[in-house]
Amino acid sequence: MDAADLVGITLARDKAFTALVNRMPTRDLAPIVGPGTEFYGYDSIAGGRMIVFAGGMPLERDGVLVGAVGVSGGDAAQDQQAVDAGIAAFMVG
Repeated sequence: MDAADLVGITLARDKAFTALVNRMPTRDLAPIVGPGTEFYGYDSIAGGRMIVFAGGMPLERDGVLVGAVGVSGGDAAQDQQAVDAGIAAFMVG
């Protein structure tokens, strides 16, 4: 995306990593890792690679985890919209 911060490259990669190893959308992690929750501080594991906001989704085919995708560069809603479009394209292919 034009004028996106270059840190988005690292964030997108780490969102995909987070979605893959947790087998869940990154947007679903925030409510369970914040202060006062059972998993507070979880985002600091794996060398700080865990991303706990929107933009990472696991990829499954026929119920089998086959990879993940991560998007960054916009706000949380834009990143989620882009990753959802990627998932939809994956499901068609």
